[in-house]
Amino acid sequence: MKKKKKNVNAAILIIGNEILSGRTQDKNIAFLSNWLNHNCGIIVSEVRIIPDVEKIIVKNIRFLSKQFNYVFTTGGIGPTHDDITAHSIAKAFKVKYGFHKEAYKILENYYGKVAFNDGRKKMAKMPLVAKLIYNPSSAAPGFKTKNVFSLPGVPSILNSMIENCKKYLVKGLKVHSMTININTVESNISKHLGVIQKKYKDSVDIGSYPFFRLGKIGVSVVSRSTSKIDLAKVKKDLISEFQSKKIKILKI
Repeated sequence: MKKKKKNVNAAILIIGNEILSGRTQDKNIAFLSNWLNHNCGIIVSEVRIIPDVEKIIVKNIRFLSKQFNYVFTTGGIGPTHDDITAHSIAKAFKVKYGFHKEAYKILENYYGKVAFNDGRKKMAKMPLVAKLIYNPSSAAPGFKTKNVFSLPGVPSILNSMIENCKKYLVKGLKVHSMTININTVESNISKHLGVIQKKYKDSVDIGSYPFFRLGKIGVSVVSRSTSKIDLAKVKKDLISEFQSKKIKILKI
């Protein structure tokens, strides 16, 4: 008998002064959120961006790892002085930190003994209890400590590694979405959306997003739910409401 899937959630913790300063634009949040939902049925429920400061990393790891099924960190696992994520995670969980034998061997084989300098050796240091997340792009592995997955901040490398997280994840219920585009402004529908949202408050999230495209002003009404049945009911109620108010539904 198959086990019934349940809601599984995650938090994303972006670590890096370069993100906070605006010098680097984050691309990992959207990718991780979409990948986790579509491939694993895991819903990202919170995102935080924090600096490369040990006490802040430790505090956030301890809090988020207790609040969510999974935590995904990006950034701070490279070879430089400000890459302190691995040490901070070890401190957060009060586990030993040092050279991970398997990670060390992978990196030494990749670079060769001569080119395997101290900076590159640093990428083999992590919580000793960690399980590796293999890196097909540049060898330096990410790692999993308890329910925390630590990945690099470089999007192309993170993207190449994410499939190797799947074996550690318990799948949950996928969130489905449905969009209706209408020719009106938000103030004309806000009251009615509130009534429908209240009716389905336990199973569907409804959001409205104004737009101007192709010369048309309108609103995208987006409904999200793990239940296709409830999503279909909401669609029926929304269309009925819009038609009763003579609001045009756009095909764009």
